[in-house]
Amino acid sequence: MRIADLNWMQVEDYLRGDDRIVLPMGSTEQHAYLSLTTDNRLAERVAVEAAEPLGVPVLPVLPYGVAPSFLAYPGTVSLPVQTFLTLVRDILDALHDQGFRRVLVVNGHGGNTPVRTVGQEWAAAHPGAQVLHHDWWMAPKTMAAVRRIDLEGRHASWMENFPWTRLPGVELPPDKKPMVDMDVLNRLDPAGVRELLGDGSFGGLYERPDEEILEVWRVGVEETRELLERGWSCEPLVDG
Repeated sequence: MRIADLNWMQVEDYLRGDDRIVLPMGSTEQHAYLSLTTDNRLAERVAVEAAEPLGVPVLPVLPYGVAPSFLAYPGTVSLPVQTFLTLVRDILDALHDQGFRRVLVVNGHGGNTPVRTVGQEWAAAHPGAQVLHHDWWMAPKTMAAVRRIDLEGRHASWMENFPWTRLPGVELPPDKKPMVDMDVLNRLDPAGVRELLGDGSFGGLYERPDEEILEVWRVGVEETRELLERGWSCEPLVDG
């Protein structure tokens, strides 16, 4: 259930019986012909669909992440790493003060992965608290589902092309784009990244049949739910 659909009294009632909450995070950045909010849409949606049967609340997605390489593409927003990590720590502090003890971070953007270490450090300083970090799209079962379909699935390719990340009226190129050389890409400044990538895709097909991509989605939701349900090291007692 989305926090956006609850009031504070309902959340207080929830905390009398459970201390879990989900924090999705993404990035506002170029995704070639797909929405600039692709990472946000995917992280929040997979979190909501995973948490709904369990009755666990899901916070609004954190919409800005660390994406400096894409700053030459209009519409991209990137936070400095320390700003981003400080924001996450402050969110965890606020949740802890209210009684939440188990936080599942559902991440949808590779540049945000330093949060994993921050979550571990924060939890170590707060006895009884746990923070699980879940890069949903590259979790083992989900990535295996991707690779069973097509080994060439990368940023802004078919593997991020879901019905809810497409834009109306935007036609996708029918041909497969050559895969980018990541070693070269990682050495470039934002202007060089744009020159190398062109439309922004890292390569591969731009789309595949919906029955294939929706199977990846099904696995992603189930894998996220399994972590939310059984991934904790213990079951903390709820205060009060």
